[in-house]
Amino acid sequence: MAQEIEHTHLPIRGLNLHVAQVGKGELGTVVFLHGFPEIWYSWRHQMLAVAAAAYRAIAPDCRGYGISDQPPEDEEASWDDLVADAFLVGKDFGAMPAYEFALQHPDRTCGVTCLGIPFNPAPRFFDTMPEGFYILRWREPGRAEADFGRYDVRRVVRTVYVLFSGAEIPVAKEGQEIMDLADPPGVLRCSSSFLHGLGRAIHKIPNRLDAKFQVPVFMVMGEKDDCFKFPGFETAMKSGIMENFNI
Repeated sequence: MAQEIEHTHLPIRGLNLHVAQVGKGELGTVVFLHGFPEIWYSWRHQMLAVAAAAYRAIAPDCRGYGISDQPPEDEEASWDDLVADAFLVGKDFGAMPAYEFALQHPDRTCGVTCLGIPFNPAPRFFDTMPEGFYILRWREPGRAEADFGRYDVRRVVRTVYVLFSGAEIPVAKEGQEIMDLADPPGVLRCSSSFLHGLGRAIHKIPNRLDAKFQVPVFMVMGEKDDCFKFPGFETAMKSGIMENFNI
């Protein structure tokens, strides 16, 4: 009989964090970290497959996403809030805490799998992007809420996917909002207090040019993956430089 995904809320630092989980975990635990603009539900099929293979699958709604509490507007998010002791699977912004946790706590990590986002030894490169770069724009307190709040959820989600399916990185002009870059209607009223907090938190992640992973790292990418639009990513991936970070 197929196992059912269970839901619970855990009190974490004064907030209730929604967590979906399934499986008994005879062989271990796998933590799935969603990206933007998503929630735990993105991993539902993978969770059931992992549980059927005798693992315990856990997928939280990150703070401010889904039905997890939204942190106070003046509280700065930290990647440390997203990691746990397990085999880690991440995509989009979920990849960064997965890599970082594996580097900081190899004794508590079985391995890491990431989709679409390679390990970035110099995360502060975002500071070199134009002012209208979406991550820089949305990390400003209240900026994303005001941008998204003009439209309903369906339109926002559709617009985000339209924007990121283009050939270029979404960059707004002065006085223009990111959502105005797309013609078709169409993000989940994601709690950007989390998004802009993590944008600022990038400054706290040290550059790790000499990083060495002591656990297995597996990355899956498509030939036209979105991250190839970022300067240097495609060269790094195809040059084999990523092998330098493995022991």
